[in-house]
Amino acid sequence: MNGGAKLRVMPTAPTPRTHHRARSLSAVLAAPFAALALGLALSGALPARAQTVTETVAMRDGTGLATDVYLPAATPPFPVLVYRTPYDKAGMRDQANAVTAAADVAVVVQDTRGRFASAGVDCIFRCELGDGLGDGEDTLTWIDAQSWSNGTVVTDGGSALGIVQYMQAPTNPPGLTAMFVQVATPSMYDHAFFQGGVLRQAMMEGWLEAQGSAFFLDDVRAHPTYDAFWESVQTENRFGDVRVPVVHTGGWYDIFSQGTLDAFVGYQHRGGDGARGQQKLVMGPWTHSGLSQAGLQGELLYPDHAAAPTGLPSILITWLLYYLGLTPDRTALDAIPTVQYFTMGDVDDPTAPGNEWRSADDWPIPAAPVRFHLQPLGGLAESCPGDDGGVSAYRYDPADPSPTRGGANLILPAGPMDQSSIEARSDVVVFETPPLGGAVEVTGRVRAHLFVTADVVDTDLMVRLTDVYPDGRSMLVLDGAARVAARNGNDRLDLIAAGDTVEIDVDLWSTSLIFAAGHRVRVSITSANAPRFLPSSNDGTNYGGDATPVVANVQIGHSTSRASFIELPDPDRGATDFRTCAAPPAPTDGGVATDSGTPRDSGTLPDSSGGTDSGSDDGSPGSSGCGCRVSGLPAPRGAGALFGLVLVALVWRRRSPR
Repeated sequence: MNGGAKLRVMPTAPTPRTHHRARSLSAVLAAPFAALALGLALSGALPARAQTVTETVAMRDGTGLATDVYLPAATPPFPVLVYRTPYDKAGMRDQANAVTAAADVAVVVQDTRGRFASAGVDCIFRCELGDGLGDGEDTLTWIDAQSWSNGTVVTDGGSALGIVQYMQAPTNPPGLTAMFVQVATPSMYDHAFFQGGVLRQAMMEGWLEAQGSAFFLDDVRAHPTYDAFWESVQTENRFGDVRVPVVHTGGWYDIFSQGTLDAFVGYQHRGGDGARGQQKLVMGPWTHSGLSQAGLQGELLYPDHAAAPTGLPSILITWLLYYLGLTPDRTALDAIPTVQYFTMGDVDDPTAPGNEWRSADDWPIPAAPVRFHLQPLGGLAESCPGDDGGVSAYRYDPADPSPTRGGANLILPAGPMDQSSIEARSDVVVFETPPLGGAVEVTGRVRAHLFVTADVVDTDLMVRLTDVYPDGRSMLVLDGAARVAARNGNDRLDLIAAGDTVEIDVDLWSTSLIFAAGHRVRVSITSANAPRFLPSSNDGTNYGGDATPVVANVQIGHSTSRASFIELPDPDRGATDFRTCAAPPAPTDGGVATDSGTPRDSGTLPDSSGGTDSGSDDGSPGSSGCGCRVSGLPAPRGAGALFGLVLVALVWRRRSPR
């Protein structure tokens, strides 16, 4: 079945039969999957069955990956739709057959290395760019050499199926024309494993154990800080090597929300030819398992139109029809806005602002980085605290960590949940505004800058931002984590001297929400959010080390000279319309990551309006650079706990357009 070199086939005018088949493909991708399969079976629409073969595709080290090839009954060659999964390729058999029945498109579904029918050892995404391997590149090279391939390949999939796309993209595999990525990240260390230097314990331990790949935790224990081990799964330094257009889809409560944003911004502004300026972004009010769904997310019930902007199925269909070469008309493709995002609001009041889809030409949208300063007696205001503002203190005991309730979770219950019970604990300090006299919008990257004093050598800071409803519910908007010892960068640990005051930046990632009039903006701070994050032992011990837990007494400063604040980007105000209190001193070493992944002085927060170096030679504009960075990982779900298989790539096709 091998073929020789071939001419690249780009979208050209389809024949009348191709038009018909393209319309059939639209039906396949838009209809609920169960109804589709039943309808095809009853109608006899499945052809005298399309050819299906299983191949063992040899990687460059000789390891064979089991690969199912579904070929239409028509005469080859065909464009190819590719899925690479750690969740068993057999589970996509019906969908692949339905696609080949509806259009002259070949479908390739592969078990990734060490998973199900494929040989080797599960590499947890490191075999796309690391250890001299390149499984995605090798697979697409093999596809390109087959006589049934016309040289046009589109990859699709979400979660783990999206991560493999991000990891293989910088290799520029032959034939790769476009990608459709959902709820994934291009940066595994920062977004999946060690967010702010703190292990995402429930997610990563739970997912790896469910995969039967808990052995990888030994590697995680051996590499708790960023080093060469992680380079193959941190691809932001290779955005310039990417050459294809991509649709990046994610949710504000997804485990990889910031990863979706970072990938879009990185590809859009720093990508290579073919990628730069050709990206699309969709962000909804969704959790990882609630992608493209209206209704209940966490404990908030969103309106029906929250499911998708103009229908995500139509975006997927338009994308595939064009880039698979089934239609030459770019009209529908070009009509898709560059950025579509859902701005959340009060879900109980239909007259409240928000709960609507918006579009933009870029991300982040322009916004003033408004600083809400922590005040004595639990206040939160733009005004600067006084000289005698003092501190707020709490006692954190690792034996009784503050628990997790909602958030960007995979194994644990996810989404916006009431934090009132958490905020009532004695080891949590709370700051809030009075009831708002008017609506306040927050759209963009949220960060806290805290002056912290502790009587231990290390601890963590957990910051939650909540929307307090008039009935008292404190609904989670964002949360973030930061390890004190990792304050100077993710590649080092610098313990503190007990009693010293240090400045800590806590990245809460991004959102879009309107706090309605009468609501309050609330910030809570503690040292644990367990088991979402591994509780700190406070003694400087790393994950897996022999810890001797000690109690930490922590103080958060709020005075003129130690003016802690949370930065909330407000698009309704001018870029300079915010108050700055006493400037923090410049650090002597280290830095924090900016939106574009480059070091920035840790004494100040990056500009939430999106400003970046205007002198960069990678195409990123000076006035609208990245306002983002990443998170997360994929997984299974089941009754009561996420335990089955999450094939987010199929979500769009399981729901009718709304």
